[in-house]
Amino acid sequence: MSKSPRKSIVASFGLLSAELESKLAAEKEQNPTPAPPTANRVGAGVIGAAHRAIDDIRTERDRLKALVESGGAVVRQIDPSLIDPSPYPDRLPDDDDSDFEMFKRSIETDGQKVPIQIRKHPGTAGRYQIVYGHRRWLAAKQLGRPVGAIEVEISDLDLVVAQGIENASRQDLTWIERALFASRMDDAGIKPRDIYAALSIEDAELARMRSVYRALPSDVIEAIGRAPKIGRPRWLELAKAVVQQPAVLDVLRSVLSTQMSVAESSDQRFQRVLNAVRPKADSKPSTQVLSDGHGKKLAEFSASAKEFRLSAEGDLGSEFLKFLESELPDLAARFSQHRHAMKS
Repeated sequence: MSKSPRKSIVASFGLLSAELESKLAAEKEQNPTPAPPTANRVGAGVIGAAHRAIDDIRTERDRLKALVESGGAVVRQIDPSLIDPSPYPDRLPDDDDSDFEMFKRSIETDGQKVPIQIRKHPGTAGRYQIVYGHRRWLAAKQLGRPVGAIEVEISDLDLVVAQGIENASRQDLTWIERALFASRMDDAGIKPRDIYAALSIEDAELARMRSVYRALPSDVIEAIGRAPKIGRPRWLELAKAVVQQPAVLDVLRSVLSTQMSVAESSDQRFQRVLNAVRPKADSKPSTQVLSDGHGKKLAEFSASAKEFRLSAEGDLGSEFLKFLESELPDLAARFSQHRHAMKS
């Protein structure tokens, strides 16, 4: 008697159906005739308890994806109005929706090639939530057509790891979108080792991400947006400014509440915010001339909040500086008397 098929951990992040699992098990046992599915839903394992390498997970995912794309899976057609987004969004709004419009037109012309992944809504009967495939769902919704979907049973913890694993292969996510998604995995109680694997990062990078999303509230990050041209160094600079002076958060929110122009990009919003909290460079003080009572030039001086510079000028300049040096003790004493008089 052959042993029962092992449940695939890939159930944690989609591309599943009972038929897919049966086909995968049949391939492993070299059985050319897989058993028919008994249901259209399958259970998902827990990533943290699976004790399997992330490369193995991705390998199985890719094999299952190939089955889906070849038409080897039963895909349900569902009204997109019955589906809600994931409770853990992994994208920020685009500045320019032209890419999405091209994507939508391709679905309108060629049809939906890959199904989205959904689960039953944990709080509302008769509704679903997306595991991933938000753009395909939104395109179908706007086109007024059903969306092809495979339903899985998956916990909140597995759902957020599933999205992270899928996102690791996407090139268009910006650094702050990945950091924001890491924060949502943190909030969901995902262990650091699983965040490393899901986002293909190391502990040092997660530490940098945490330093940003723990300093900058999500409403501030979302108000800035994707900022595709803003990399890690400037986000770290902004977070450092907030840590050093928490009161600047009010400044950030005030700056973000003022829209400079309709066409302003998220990169420009970020730069405006960063400029608002960067230390202002001291303007170069203007130079003034000291002369004697007959208009003869003695020295030039410039002053700022923390510095006074004096340089000798003219025939009497050097003599004037020596005189000033000898007068400094008496000048300091007069300053002290002046302050005492002001306080009394």
